[in-house]
Amino acid sequence: MLTTEKVIAMTEQLNADFAATRNAAAKTPWWSNAVVYQIYPRSFQDANGDGIGDIPGITRRLPYVAELGIDVIWLCPMYVSPQDDNGYDIADYQNIDPMFGTLDDMDELLRTAHNLGLKVIMDLVVNHSSDEHAWFIESRDKTSDKADWYWWRPAKEGHVPGEPGAEPNSWGSYFGGSAWTYDPQRGEYFFHQFSAKQPDLNWERPELRQAVYEMMNWWMDRGIDGFRMDVISQISKTLDSRGMLPGTDGSDKQIYPVGSDGYSSPFDFCTDGPRLDEFLHEMYEAVFAGREGFLTVGEGPGISITRAAHITNPDSEELDMLFLFDHVGIDDDGPAGKWSVVPWKVRDLRNVFAGYEEIVRDGGWTSLFYCNHDQPRVVSRWGDDTTEELRSRSAKALGLVLHMHKGTPYIYQGEELGMTNAGFTSLDQYRDVESLNHYRQYVEEAGILTHDEMMNALALKGRDNSRTPMQWDDTAYAGFIDEDAGQAPWISVNANKEVINAKRQQDDPDSVYHFFKRLIELRHTKDIVVAGDWELIAQNSDSVYAFTRRLGNESLVVVANLSSDTVELPTEVAELVGEPLNERVLITNQDAALTCEELQDRHLRPWTAFAYILG
Repeated sequence: MLTTEKVIAMTEQLNADFAATRNAAAKTPWWSNAVVYQIYPRSFQDANGDGIGDIPGITRRLPYVAELGIDVIWLCPMYVSPQDDNGYDIADYQNIDPMFGTLDDMDELLRTAHNLGLKVIMDLVVNHSSDEHAWFIESRDKTSDKADWYWWRPAKEGHVPGEPGAEPNSWGSYFGGSAWTYDPQRGEYFFHQFSAKQPDLNWERPELRQAVYEMMNWWMDRGIDGFRMDVISQISKTLDSRGMLPGTDGSDKQIYPVGSDGYSSPFDFCTDGPRLDEFLHEMYEAVFAGREGFLTVGEGPGISITRAAHITNPDSEELDMLFLFDHVGIDDDGPAGKWSVVPWKVRDLRNVFAGYEEIVRDGGWTSLFYCNHDQPRVVSRWGDDTTEELRSRSAKALGLVLHMHKGTPYIYQGEELGMTNAGFTSLDQYRDVESLNHYRQYVEEAGILTHDEMMNALALKGRDNSRTPMQWDDTAYAGFIDEDAGQAPWISVNANKEVINAKRQQDDPDSVYHFFKRLIELRHTKDIVVAGDWELIAQNSDSVYAFTRRLGNESLVVVANLSSDTVELPTEVAELVGEPLNERVLITNQDAALTCEELQDRHLRPWTAFAYILG
């Protein structure tokens, strides 16, 4: 294991080496060949033995992250919060929740990260706040200067406030139930797309926006390197001609009919609204103009490819890149949304990622990801974790496909180990508010799904699958917390920690960890991986995902059999490769000679994946 001092020396040398490749193409910014590592603090490392991960724990593990080759860490929220939605309900934007540590701890994390050559971006949640934030508490008073910093509306005409049916319109929350909650103190309802403890902020108010920008500048001046902006595409709402929310009394804009759950979706009226570009550019001018070396990435549900290209075009001065979510919807189709699970298809994944590459082609940039704190583990979702061999091969194959695209890859903690879904079988094992609320709504109230159907869906796609503790070693709590601490982790450790853990994989040159380390190295050292043109090939294959990368006189073909069956090599690939040579295999998830044998035989074994240098 490398010491902190050795990692610092290694990073300084790498930074010097990167200087020659950071501008592989004209106007290519520093983050074009960077790799970002997402940390979910409560599940990463517990330093004080209370069962919850914390900032000192993160700081302790930063040498591991640097050794992997990571350039940027993204920290999920650690602000003061009631933790209704695990920190995405913020009660104080300028302080650290005591469960994670202190501002002094955060300053120490920043110093250590920067000494290791790591940039740090923080989650920014400003579509909504907690209902315990001072802004919301003041807003409950109609005479306050913050009275309209949130979306307040009276009860529906002719109804008794607070009683069922009196909500201003029929919008439902994405977490289940109505999107409106009655506040007796104010005598009105407030709007919340998510939990009732996450009221939406009213970005129409310039005073609110300025308060947000002041807070962002405060963090930037403290030393962070940027923000990942939670559901930032939803800060601008579509209003009617009189500035009213659709479907409310007196509004001239109608909303959708209610669905089988009894609610209408607010999504289209709250996504990519008419003032989004204005707000994002204003934010850029107020916070980032004149600064260097920062990164801004927005979570952009509902943003189209065309709009993403505009928002992320440097000339727009809005955001550096976006997370889009079309690909995470390829395995759901039905009345229960993502819980109506259907088999995924390789061609669907290909088609979506081809759209993401259009963003880059059209002058913008894209984020490359499978996993995060809201998504299950990709090796369980789209790979094959039925055997250890298939788990390893499929984790590597999926990783290779992602990291060889043009864009900025994001690795979620444990993804570099091929960590799997949690394996929960009982509802009481889950902690996630979305999962528990939707079980109640879809099973107990609406009867859309049976108990078994919902439990199967939770096991495959529930958010807690990605939130089990990081598996550092094979001890009782996987090294997340000292086994003698006397306190179990806040959520159960995956039972497969004895087989899947960082310590074991760091000692195994054939591991998923070392494969990801090689992928990161290629992005740092190969201009073609950063800046090469991308083109999809073999589009008729049901199992093979293949594309080329070209830069000047260099060209690569990237090929992966994303199935557990032996399949034919697409003719297009065979013709490009010709007579296979071991030395032309840039990277593969098996021996190079075996890959060439499969190319010669024109068949691919289950989950074979490689990048091959073309002549």
